[in-house]
Amino acid sequence: MFGTLDIGIDLGTANVYIYIKGKGIVLKEPSVVAIEENTKRVLAVGSEARRMIGRTPGTIKAIRPMKDGVIADYNITETMLKNFISKVCGRQTFMRPRVMVCVPSGVTGVEKRAVLEAAMAAGAKKTYLIEEPVAAALGAGLVISEPAGNMVIDIGGGTTDIAVLSLGGIVVSKSLRIAGDKFDDAIIRYIRKEYNLMIGERTAEEIKMQIGTAYPKGLEENKTIEIRGRDLVKGLPKNVTISARETYDALSEPIHLIVSGVKEVLEVTPPELASDVMDRGIVMTGGGALLNGFNQLISEITGIPVHVAEDPLACVALGTGQAIEFIDKLQSSIFSLTNNTQQV
Repeated sequence: MFGTLDIGIDLGTANVYIYIKGKGIVLKEPSVVAIEENTKRVLAVGSEARRMIGRTPGTIKAIRPMKDGVIADYNITETMLKNFISKVCGRQTFMRPRVMVCVPSGVTGVEKRAVLEAAMAAGAKKTYLIEEPVAAALGAGLVISEPAGNMVIDIGGGTTDIAVLSLGGIVVSKSLRIAGDKFDDAIIRYIRKEYNLMIGERTAEEIKMQIGTAYPKGLEENKTIEIRGRDLVKGLPKNVTISARETYDALSEPIHLIVSGVKEVLEVTPPELASDVMDRGIVMTGGGALLNGFNQLISEITGIPVHVAEDPLACVALGTGQAIEFIDKLQSSIFSLTNNTQQV
């Protein structure tokens, strides 16, 4: 096979998804790299590295090189991308792929450049960037090339992107650095305050995924989960039981900041597009869309129907891969880099 290889990458704060044209999503790995501190040698990437979080000796560090949707550690991100691209492409040097990477809608020019250059250094022949709301809308199956309004809320690990789209581009958008990671932090703080118990990121994520709720009215039953952490008074391991209603109390602050962002975008949306959104509803994508009752809460507050996409976790990756086929129609939303020259 000597044709052009097109790859879409959802370079997320929590996970990396890779989509290959004609094959679909071929890789999903956590955005984590484990390194040996003294030598800076990479020991593990992805799932294997994630298992080490909170369990490493002093000489080994598990790093998440993406923070709030952008690159926090350039060299580690480049290493991680090289590893993932070689995993899906094999090691044939003749096959340098065209790569489309998504970025949050609120990133700066410097942050965009860092992503472009990291992908080129990882082995791409040509790299394109697409803004996350556009990719999410494409992946959710919305027709955004028409002169009609579509609204998307993409809640990832590091950022929440809220946007109204029309004619293949973003008309109004807001990017919040409040998303899945902030939900985990809020749960950790709540349990420390209420139970004098210290838990780690992985336990907080498990609570969020299993019983986390944004809308207690929609709870059919008040589910519970037993967790284990370190008692801050005695310093010993301790078990406690957390209920779904408690997670609402823990998550209420970041949830309502996102809802406020949605209202702000709707307030500045042109009337004709706002009318389209009322008719078509709002689509939620990303892992945060799976939080119990979140769509019901937004619908109740805005008065607009809110739907969760069919596969919210994969929407951005699917849309990023599909976008390579629609480059001409999406020019306003795409940036590219080739031969060290940036074009807009």
